[in-house]
Amino acid sequence: MKITRRSALGAVIAGGAAACTNSPPRTAYESATGEPNAVFAHGVASGDPGADSVVLWTRATTGSQTPVTLTWELSEQGDFANVAASGEVISRPEADFTAKAVAGGLAPGKRYFYRFRTGDAVSPTGRTRTLPVGALDAANFAVISCSNYPFGYFNVYDLIARRDDLDAVIHLGDYIYEYGGGDGEYGAAEGARLGRPHQPPHELNSLADYRTRHAQYKADPGLQAAHAAHPFITIWDDHEVANDTWSGGAQNHDPETEGDWGARKRAALQAYYEWMPIREPDAARPKEAIFRSFSYGDLLTLAALETRLMARAKSFEYNEIVPTLTSPEAVANFRDNILWAADREMLGAEQLEFVSNALKTSKDAGQPWRLIANQVIMAKVTAPNLEPHLTDADIAELEAQWDQARAFVKFSTLGLPTNLDAWDGYPAARERFYEKTNESIGHDGIVVVTGDTHTWWANDLVAKDGAHVGVELGCHSVTSPSPYRKEFLGGKGAEYALLTGRDNSDVRYISGEDHGYISLAVARDKIDARFIAVDTIEAPHYEGFEKAGFTIKKSGGKAQFAGVRGLSLKERVVF
Repeated sequence: MKITRRSALGAVIAGGAAACTNSPPRTAYESATGEPNAVFAHGVASGDPGADSVVLWTRATTGSQTPVTLTWELSEQGDFANVAASGEVISRPEADFTAKAVAGGLAPGKRYFYRFRTGDAVSPTGRTRTLPVGALDAANFAVISCSNYPFGYFNVYDLIARRDDLDAVIHLGDYIYEYGGGDGEYGAAEGARLGRPHQPPHELNSLADYRTRHAQYKADPGLQAAHAAHPFITIWDDHEVANDTWSGGAQNHDPETEGDWGARKRAALQAYYEWMPIREPDAARPKEAIFRSFSYGDLLTLAALETRLMARAKSFEYNEIVPTLTSPEAVANFRDNILWAADREMLGAEQLEFVSNALKTSKDAGQPWRLIANQVIMAKVTAPNLEPHLTDADIAELEAQWDQARAFVKFSTLGLPTNLDAWDGYPAARERFYEKTNESIGHDGIVVVTGDTHTWWANDLVAKDGAHVGVELGCHSVTSPSPYRKEFLGGKGAEYALLTGRDNSDVRYISGEDHGYISLAVARDKIDARFIAVDTIEAPHYEGFEKAGFTIKKSGGKAQFAGVRGLSLKERVVF
């Protein structure tokens, strides 16, 4: 039986705001993209905007195995009365009949409508935007991650599609999940209950497998609506390939039974580039090199990281390390020497230099803000001691689901980081990133947006020497379950244990309740971040509401939290 780190941690922990709007419940099946279209059954999408270009994507489903020539059109008017740009692209069987065009010669900072044609068939109409140049007072983004199809309806995507003011959607990874639908597999029971089982029904391994899974997700009306409404800026996390990936493999890959890791990774990346509205890497660069940056006028630069496949060292397994931590001296050695080993890499030298240069260019250009799109939690988070809250019977029950449960509970008593697959498992690499950041922009501060954990976070980013580096906002998920839920500690929540049981002063806010996205409104003097949630993913009818909100301002030249609203447990937050 396979179970993810996040679900397993949730199982261990589970062992032991603002009002809804008055609008009627919405449904993801009220698709913003128009009537279902047999030829363009997977909708349209755009992404990777530039100042004069944007990627347009679709797939042609004709039943034929021959290439299909598609005409794309782009206009400032939704009725396409005047076509600003057009061209042809071929939907080929060797690319699974997906097709991408880089529409160029566009004006900066403009909204465009686009569509595809072949014969009498016309695709749904999409909206997109180019990057602005020059003076800019405001930019708006939706930040999302972790959409696991069997766990629920994609209502969060549908809610984002209804926004009319977004410059882009920033997707932080786990766009698909690789797990199968067998008994006991992650999400299988939920998928069966909701009528949303994964296809193919087995775990992904081949190119055909990954293509089929991408096709299933792109057929979802909520996701189609979000793609049609806004351009996406995407990075992957681990599940686009396999759970807990690193540069040489993955926790969820066994070469003896699943074959060569390199072949599986190449298949996953080929399908990703085929099915996502993202620019292809230069031929001379590896496909893993997804890191890139986007400049929004004189307001901000967004740097998108790759923390999985290029340079990351293998993460530690609790079953392997806990038996070695038999004394205070052994714990200290693990914490101070093994965990802090200089060769425990995350970004690699090339990416670190790229990000540093992007930040410096932003600072030199006078932009007030620098955003980092990041996969896994960057802030320091110490594990709460779970032993007092779990009986041996509780642990035995959890161990039947996750073979590392007992080791993790023991690990939680040692005052070590909660998640060794996050930046906490690579502290020397984190310090190198912080040092390069400070070299590039001084102590001006960064704003990091993070996915992966299916949990809301507001964190300070503090270097080992106590220097303040910036702030981090963690988004919940589209559907994936959180490991920090209310069932823990008599309803107080696992977040209560985390924030009260250890020195976790860098964590300002955490909640595992309510799926949703982060709404970022960037102005010259502040960033307003709102945690926007849906009341259910159990049915396609839902309502949206604001769960919490934060204001980030510059104080003494540093990006810091300056205000908070809508928190139900305000005693946890000290500003």
